[in-house]
Amino acid sequence: MPQIKAAVSHAHGAPLQVQTLTLRAPLMGEVEVTLKACAICHSDIHFAEGAWGGKLPAVYGHEAAGHVTRLGDGIRGLAIGDVVVVTLIRACGNCATCNSGKPVLCPAPAPHPGPLTAGDGTPVEAAMDSGAFAERVVVDQSQVVRLPDDMNLVAASLLACGVITGVGAVVNAAGLRAGQDVVVIGAGGVGLNAIQGARIAGARRIVAVDVTDDKLAIARDFGATDGVLASDDKPWRAAKKAMGKGADVVIVTVGAIPAYDTAAQYLAPGGKVIMVGMPHSGATSSYEPVRMAAAGQSMIGSKMGDIVIARDIPWLVDLYQQGRLKLDELISRTWPLDQINEAIADTKSGAAKRNVIVFD
Repeated sequence: MPQIKAAVSHAHGAPLQVQTLTLRAPLMGEVEVTLKACAICHSDIHFAEGAWGGKLPAVYGHEAAGHVTRLGDGIRGLAIGDVVVVTLIRACGNCATCNSGKPVLCPAPAPHPGPLTAGDGTPVEAAMDSGAFAERVVVDQSQVVRLPDDMNLVAASLLACGVITGVGAVVNAAGLRAGQDVVVIGAGGVGLNAIQGARIAGARRIVAVDVTDDKLAIARDFGATDGVLASDDKPWRAAKKAMGKGADVVIVTVGAIPAYDTAAQYLAPGGKVIMVGMPHSGATSSYEPVRMAAAGQSMIGSKMGDIVIARDIPWLVDLYQQGRLKLDELISRTWPLDQINEAIADTKSGAAKRNVIVFD
């Protein structure tokens, strides 16, 4: 069985350790992918810090792209050498949620044992069904989508999570119609993709809300028509002034309770709050149900943008190739695996749009 380098978490909150692990061969319905790139998502950081629990030792990383290098039995539609994006969305294709068009909610458990072990035989968790802070992964065939052979794999890695989550929150979860108004709270990696999703979907006004003028300037580059500082007194007033009314859709892309507590203040009657950002487990928000009920407003959870990867990723690739979807512009810097802790620290600082780990 091949030996690979991977960044392993042995204790929540501690630096990751780059070490050699054993990767088993793909089983029935599984695919081995040799990775070129894996972007760093804030979800990886939250898991590594213990915000959502999880088994240890573990390899995080779930936003990746590379080439197929081995196939398990029963694989159709993929071949050795294919260029693919690797997502965390593992779906059985047969349950009630899959059949209703919601594969992101599929409850099918991952196989056990997983594909990773340490040198002494200790199992290592491939977190989020991916374990992509590693040179190679073994994942279920449902988690990969074939890409054009000439696709930039560093850019392609972003399609596995941040892009589909942000764009999908607008077009799938919110069902935004052309001409509607949108507020996006948080102009980080997912927020910028929600902004460009709203632009692609034909929003009339797109108001970005963030804590710094620098972030608001970047948001305009991705399609925001207006920007409001979250630190302003009652920032929803400035947002409503820019739109001339309340928002039809508010996308909360940050896992911050104050953002959820105030999100409904931006809404027009009949508007929707789309909950994307994930606070720590146990954190709670408060709002006035009577006001939302009287105004016919709603709060909707959006996991991974309600994406159907076989349908939506090819669409997004086509938009990228047309120049209508920004991917390259999302990449702040690339880092080698040996510098993953520095890359994580840079991501946590808030300065980066997306940092990407690249493999030789």
